[in-house]
Amino acid sequence: MKNPLVSILIANYNNAEYIADCVNSLKRQSYKNIEIIFFDDRSKDNSIKEIANFKEVKVIKNKEKTMTGSFNQMKAFKEAHKLSRGEIIFLLDSDDYFHKKKIEKVVNFFIKNKKIKILFDYPFLKNKKISTTVKKSKKKFFKKWPYIHPTSCISLKREIFDDIYKLVSIKKYPDIWIDFRICLYSKYILNNFYIINKNLTYYRQVKTGISSKFIYLGKKWWNRRMQAHNYLEYLLNKKKISHIQGLDYYLTKIFNFFII
Repeated sequence: MKNPLVSILIANYNNAEYIADCVNSLKRQSYKNIEIIFFDDRSKDNSIKEIANFKEVKVIKNKEKTMTGSFNQMKAFKEAHKLSRGEIIFLLDSDDYFHKKKIEKVVNFFIKNKKIKILFDYPFLKNKKISTTVKKSKKKFFKKWPYIHPTSCISLKREIFDDIYKLVSIKKYPDIWIDFRICLYSKYILNNFYIINKNLTYYRQVKTGISSKFIYLGKKWWNRRMQAHNYLEYLLNKKKISHIQGLDYYLTKIFNFFII
């Protein structure tokens, strides 16, 4: 694998104001052998008009969507992947963007480490005024709940995409998004992943984002935590991996019983 074609799959919904930053970050990459595939999930803003400014981008317009954002995002990456040809796949939400050397560094890592199938990097957490650096030790990943690398910090070999998608795309647990699903898959199912200890992705945080709905220890927070436990149980059962539920599971179940 020398100078492989890279496919960047972009999922978009109503992010017209960020599309230029997103796509221009790809055009400025030090690594040039790329294709960009943009999936728009029936946006109500000017997203289609904005992406039309980039003639080199392949655009897919969703014809039918659900009321569940996490399921729509998974569909976006699935449909974009069908149109892609790259040996290495990068996932990217349209309100995020890449460091100019991200693709070069990821491709070089995959070339030197042929057994690795999934690579995670760390984000710069960005709002309109500042960005802060997130770095975690690799050891932090090996807990029941690993550090969840944002979707835009995930890259993977083409050969494994379909297998992962089939397992993680179950249309249950609507508050469990694809980044969490892939991180758990990597920790509990896959043995050949790696976390590169570099900040290569600009991850935009906005007050209207999904995470803002889950106030710490609030009702929705506990409900999502229960969904996380149930998703992990589904994942392990699917692969026939024995497991024992711990204290966190039972506490979460009790809290959900009393607050719902």
